[in-house]
Amino acid sequence: MVENFAQLTSRIEQLKKEKNAVILAHYYTRPQVQAVADFLGDSLALSVKAKEIDAKIILFAGVHFMAETAKVLSPDKKVLIPNPEAGCSLAESCNAEDFAAFKAQYPDHLVVSYVNTTVGVKALTDVCCTSSNALEVVKSIPADKPIIFAPDRNLGGYIKKLTGRDNMVLWDGACHVHEEFSLEKILELKKEHPEAKIVVHPECKAVVAAVADYVGSTAGILSYCGESEASEFIVVTEAGILAEMKRKFPNKSFIPAPPVDSTCGCNECRYMKMVSLESILACLENEAPEIVMDEATRKAAERSILNMIAIK
Repeated sequence: MVENFAQLTSRIEQLKKEKNAVILAHYYTRPQVQAVADFLGDSLALSVKAKEIDAKIILFAGVHFMAETAKVLSPDKKVLIPNPEAGCSLAESCNAEDFAAFKAQYPDHLVVSYVNTTVGVKALTDVCCTSSNALEVVKSIPADKPIIFAPDRNLGGYIKKLTGRDNMVLWDGACHVHEEFSLEKILELKKEHPEAKIVVHPECKAVVAAVADYVGSTAGILSYCGESEASEFIVVTEAGILAEMKRKFPNKSFIPAPPVDSTCGCNECRYMKMVSLESILACLENEAPEIVMDEATRKAAERSILNMIAIK
């Protein structure tokens, strides 16, 4: 197995050099996938990085909407995805046709969509947001302007509570991983580790976020754990982040929060885990599958992302 890993990584590195390619990997991918990445991060930060770097080929080790976002921001680069079947339960909970019909019911509302959406939904959006900047994006909109927030009802509900905005309509979508965390089991872990800080992603249910010491994005959680004087953390987000946590903070302890059904592995994104070294190698060798989209949709989606980036 070690030899196979070494052979795979060696061949991947060789192809990257030959083809002027870089690998972007999300925090939730497998540790061995993260190990071959040139850049590791959350979805939007990686897409912005894709736009900035000098490379002919961008291989996005993540799920489909992430590679789409990279293509939106880097139309002149070839963007590859190792496994096109790697979708996203949250993005798939909001298809563009249904969302267009929903939007039509609220013609006076401004649309704020989480970056975890398809390119078709982004094209119907006025301004995108991430879990890091959703609060700032919503605050930047005049208080009397009604908002549609899509697609995550938990993130939307969290922002609605923080801002006190009653004029926010929420699309009813959710992430299968963050929906499954058990409040009862988190509280049991807290009893076993009373000094541990509970860090929670805002895609979790409100009752889970309510017991957190910190609520934030994956990047925010990493920063909090690094800056905190605590040495132990109960981590309530996708368990793939633990690899980066242990790498960056080897003297601290990180405990993955369990889902309701501890036997199902539901604190891991099944889609992220579909990306393997073998699929990355095949993708580089064949320069496929490639992300393609029509220019009108790309430009409309780009506008919603650039509107977000312009918010200070």
